[in-house]
Amino acid sequence: MKQAHKNIQDWYQKYGRLDLPWRTTNDPYHIYLSEVMLQQTQVKTVLERYYFPFLDKFPTLKALGDAPFDDVLKMWEGLGYYIRKEIPLKSLN
Repeated sequence: MKQAHKNIQDWYQKYGRLDLPWRTTNDPYHIYLSEVMLQQTQVKTVLERYYFPFLDKFPTLKALGDAPFDDVLKMWEGLGYYIRKEIPLKSLN
């Protein structure tokens, strides 16, 4: 197991993308934001169109939490996540 771990680490040091902004920060908000964005979108697209503009508009988790919901959705638009409209409980009866 130790050898497998070493092989993975060696591969990552040689071929991994170590210069990605979420790999050069210790800010958990920045790292988490990238993880969520990358679930639905390619690294190139996240870097070119979403990550930096989103952080410019919402630089902290507090700023994101305080932002109007529609502003957040507008910045998130195109990432591959879609809102489902709530169905009133009355219509389920």
